[in-house]
Amino acid sequence: MTDTTMTAEDEILARFPGIATPDERKGFEGYLVKAEHLLEFATALRDELGYDYLSSVTGVDYLPEGKMEVVYHAYRSTGGGALVFKVQVPRDEPVVPSLVGVYPGADFQEREAWDLLGIRFQGHPNHKRILMWEGFQGHPLRKDWREAYHEEDGKPFGSRWPGGQVHRAEDLNPFGKNVDYPPGFDPTTWEEYADQPVYEEVETDHLENGRDSIPTDELVVNLGPQHPSTHGVFRVVVRLDGETITALEPVMGYLHRNHEKIGERNTFIMNIPFTDRLDYLSSMSNNWGYVMAVEKLMGKKAVPPERAEYIRVIMAELTRISNHLWAIGFLLNDLGAFFTPSLYAIEERELILDIFEAVAGSRMMCNYYRFGGVARDLVPGSLDAIKALVNERLPRKVDELDVYLTNNEIVRSRCEGVGVLTPEEAIAYSAAGPVLRASGVPYDVRRADPYGIYERFDFDVAVRYHGDVYDRYLIRLDEIRESLKILQQAVRDIPEGNIIAGRPQYQVRVPAGEAYGRIEGPKGELGFYVVSNGKPNPWRYHIRAPSFINLTAMEKMCLGHKVADVVVVLGSIDIVLGETDR
Repeated sequence: MTDTTMTAEDEILARFPGIATPDERKGFEGYLVKAEHLLEFATALRDELGYDYLSSVTGVDYLPEGKMEVVYHAYRSTGGGALVFKVQVPRDEPVVPSLVGVYPGADFQEREAWDLLGIRFQGHPNHKRILMWEGFQGHPLRKDWREAYHEEDGKPFGSRWPGGQVHRAEDLNPFGKNVDYPPGFDPTTWEEYADQPVYEEVETDHLENGRDSIPTDELVVNLGPQHPSTHGVFRVVVRLDGETITALEPVMGYLHRNHEKIGERNTFIMNIPFTDRLDYLSSMSNNWGYVMAVEKLMGKKAVPPERAEYIRVIMAELTRISNHLWAIGFLLNDLGAFFTPSLYAIEERELILDIFEAVAGSRMMCNYYRFGGVARDLVPGSLDAIKALVNERLPRKVDELDVYLTNNEIVRSRCEGVGVLTPEEAIAYSAAGPVLRASGVPYDVRRADPYGIYERFDFDVAVRYHGDVYDRYLIRLDEIRESLKILQQAVRDIPEGNIIAGRPQYQVRVPAGEAYGRIEGPKGELGFYVVSNGKPNPWRYHIRAPSFINLTAMEKMCLGHKVADVVVVLGSIDIVLGETDR
C-alpha cells in the first residue's frame, strides 16, 4: 500500500532507487531515467502509480553536449499535474526503447522523433518516417542539419539589417543536399510514363457462372490525398475484404513545412503569429498555449492582469464554439448533408469571426495574445456584441441545430455504433478533447489541471459514454452549451484595468530552462514544450498537436466497418492538417 504521506517525488525515488534521479539542471524538472530501465519505469508508473495517460513525447537535440533527450509528460486520467521523465542517449547512437507496448499513444510521436531528429525507438512496431517522405536524407530538426537556402541559425538575419549583404536566398544553395535520386536517374531527361492499365489482366470468365463463384482478394485502396472527404491533403490507406476494412493507416506530411524548425530560428515573440497557422480554425487557442509556456519561463514579470485573463477566456471559449460549429457542419457534409444544416452552423461561426476581426484585426490569423496579456483591449461596442451573442442568439441557435439534427434518422443510422473507442482504448491511445470525453473519460485540462482563471467559473465537463461517432457529435453540442455558460459569467464579471503586464513587447528575454504549457483546445490538449538557453531564440520548440495524436486511434475505430464509414469516423475526429503536419 502506498504511504499517503509520501510526496510524488518520494514515491518515485523510493520505488526506483538508482534508476530515476531528479533532473537538477537549473530551470528543469522531472526525472532522468536510464534507457535500459525505461520500460520497467513506464510500466510501474502506469500500473502502480496511476499515470495511465501519456500525453506528450518530445525529442530534443543537445548538440553541444553530444546527446539526445526524449521528454515524456504523463498524467493521471483522474486529474492532476504532470509527471515528467526523460531519457538521455549519446547523439551519435540515439537508441531508446519504444513505449508503444506500454502507452500505444506514443506510436506516432515516436515516429515523429525518429523522422525529424533521428532518435531510434527499439521495438517500435512500425518504425518509419511519418512527416517526411521515405527517401528524405537526414533528420531536419537536428541542430546541425541545414536546409537548402540556409542563411543563419537564428533571426533576425544579418542580411536584413542596414548594411547587410542583400542577396537572393536561392543563390546560397541552389539545389541543396536533401534530395537523393536513385543511381543513374537524371531529372532533366526524365519523362513521365503512361499509367499501366490496371485491370487488363482481370479475368472475367467467372462472371458467367454467377456471383457466388467470384473469388475475392484483399484490395488496398487510397482515400486521398486529394479528396474532399480527407479534410485536406491527407491520405488514408485501407486494406479491404470486399468493402470491409481489415487494416488502415493514416498517411500525413503533405503539408509539413517544419514549423518547429522555423520556431527555433524565430525569436520568442516572432512565434506567436506562426502558432495561428497550426489549427487555423482555432488561432486564439493556439496563441494561448504558446504564450503560457513562455510565461512559465518568464515568471512573475509575465503574470497577466485580471482583465487580460478574462479576455483570454472569452476569446478561447468563442473559439471553441466556432470550432465545434465548423466540425458539426463538416461532419454533416461527410454524411452527405451538403446544404442547409452545414451552412446553418457556418453562419453562426461567421458572427464569432466578426468579433475576432473587431478585436484582433483579423478573422482567422488573430496574433492576439502576448506574454503577460493580450495585444489590445476590447474595442468599444465589442463587449455588448459578445453579450448579445452568448446570452441570446447562440443559445437559441444551438437548440435549433439540436432539434434539426440529433434525432435525424440519417444522422443516427450513420453514426450510432460506428467508430467505437472504449474508455480504456481512448486513454491508452492518448486521445484528447471530444474524442476522449465521448468515450466516457471526463478529462478536461480546464478542470484536471486548471490554468488561467477557469477555477472561477461554474461549468461541467461534458462526457458521453458510447464512444462512437454519434457521441462525438453530441459532445460538441454539449461543449458549446458549457462554453456559453462560461462566457455568460465572463462577460458579466470582466473588470476594468490593464491588458498586459509591463510595456508593449517588441522583444523579450526568456530565462534558461524548460516549460510545458498546455490548454484544453477545441480539439483536445494542445501543448507547447519550450527550452530556452537564455538567448533570443528558443533552443527547442515542440507542439503536442491534438489533430496529429488523435489520429493514432483511427485504425482501431475503423476496423470491421465499411469504406463510407472511414469518411464519417475521420470527420468525427475533427482534424486540421495545418496542426497535424505542422
